[in-house]
Amino acid sequence: MNLSLVLIIYRSNSLTAKEASIFCNKTLKDRNIKSKRIESDFDNNQLESYFYNLAALPDLVIVLGGDGTVLKSANALVNYDIPILSFNIGGNLGFLTQEKDFLFDQSFIKILEKEEFIIDFRNRLHCDVYSNEKNRERKLLKSYDALNDFYFKSVEEDISPTNQIQIEIDSEKVNEYKGDGLIISSSTGSTAYSMAAGGPIVHPSINAFVINPICPMSLASRPIIIPDTSKVIIRVVQKNKREIKLWKDGSKCMTIKENDYCEINKVTKPCKMIKFNKSISYYITLIKKLDWKGDLSLKNNQNN
Repeated sequence: MNLSLVLIIYRSNSLTAKEASIFCNKTLKDRNIKSKRIESDFDNNQLESYFYNLAALPDLVIVLGGDGTVLKSANALVNYDIPILSFNIGGNLGFLTQEKDFLFDQSFIKILEKEEFIIDFRNRLHCDVYSNEKNRERKLLKSYDALNDFYFKSVEEDISPTNQIQIEIDSEKVNEYKGDGLIISSSTGSTAYSMAAGGPIVHPSINAFVINPICPMSLASRPIIIPDTSKVIIRVVQKNKREIKLWKDGSKCMTIKENDYCEINKVTKPCKMIKFNKSISYYITLIKKLDWKGDLSLKNNQNN
């Protein structure tokens, strides 16, 4: 990979991430590679303005932080065909990041130069919110993109009412969920909120959506996995006469009212994430992050 310009996005309010960004900037400068550092609390307009004033887009975006920093960066870059290389600096789980040792021993530069990596294409979710009042044509209210998930929960902050949500898949009404809410996740997002809500873990190479009810009132309301070529429509059940709030990747989006509905499908352009050949495997990542037992026979041999 030929690098002439790199954008470094580092986690806001993290001294560790800031120091790592300075180190990364110096490492690139020593290789005569130009770079710019920005904190992750940037406004999308700020990023667009920066790109607009460039003669050419950055060859790479390096993200220093946890999964939250990666998600914000990926969503901000949805309209740009720029690969992302992320390191877990000051984050928690870091499912989407490479090990930080590659950064601090400066081996990441040689790995990039020798192209000892793969581009991991991660599919994104797209949500259009429409208003569809009686005797009127539908009107597009807002559009959102997410790498992990969209989810729907109550707008109430002081109480936790039961929500009733209808779901359609490819123009077919499938179910009405009663409970705390509903999650629609990508395979990448299956290890995020959906997993915490009891959903299945889906390998990121599988092109699928996970539909997962949050604390449903019926035991028959189970998570399902569908192809990501599907079109999913979410409506508030009118007899419920409640509003629900739409969230994406942990951030508030907007309130979905009685006559509104959401249409969710796959984004045409996937997110390009760099994964080093020397990185640990997906399954080792699960073992480490989720504290699984792994190969017990190896541990037993070590104890003998």
